[in-house]
Amino acid sequence: MIDLLIKSLWETVWMVGVSTIISILIGLPLAVYLAVTSHNGLKANQWLYSIAGFLVNATRSIPYIILIVLMMPVTRLLVGTTIGVGAATVPLAIAGILLVARLVEDALRQTNYGLIEVGLASGATTSQIVTTIMLPEALPMIISSLTTVIVNLIGFSAMAGAVGGGGLGDLAIRYGYQRYELELLCYIVVILVMMVQIVQITGNYLVKKFMK
Repeated sequence: MIDLLIKSLWETVWMVGVSTIISILIGLPLAVYLAVTSHNGLKANQWLYSIAGFLVNATRSIPYIILIVLMMPVTRLLVGTTIGVGAATVPLAIAGILLVARLVEDALRQTNYGLIEVGLASGATTSQIVTTIMLPEALPMIISSLTTVIVNLIGFSAMAGAVGGGGLGDLAIRYGYQRYELELLCYIVVILVMMVQIVQITGNYLVKKFMK
């Protein structure tokens, strides 16, 4: 039992870790783009913002378990299979990217516009304002948003087990549900709760540390 738990825990950590990195690498630039092109943004473009915003919101509205099924052709193309840890990482990353994009965009749009005006008056470029004013000012909220994203990804990774995604969710389905091993199921629940608590406590600590 211990070996199964350790193996499944590692698979879950791997899925969440990789999808989090991909989510940040792609979701953060997308969030900046949405914030910059939004109404009252530095490069306001309502047409482009509306299209990008619609695509993000439309995809986010799809329940994760359905997103996994819809992404199967893409998943098979990228990793060669639709089951296992690698396959589960693809829809996890997509869900994470969209969450990061929307939450970080909201954080960036709450930047004090007076500071942005000072930057514009001093002749700063859009990229300079984003990197020296908007991102540093919004950093605590961005960290809080990323904490929320990771917590959601932990929950999503458990759901991926329902379609053979591996990890603790898969272990819970195969042994806790199908074989009705309640003791193992309880261990899995405790581990998932502990993972979420560790992420949340770490996120709260970092938010306080960077809060001005």
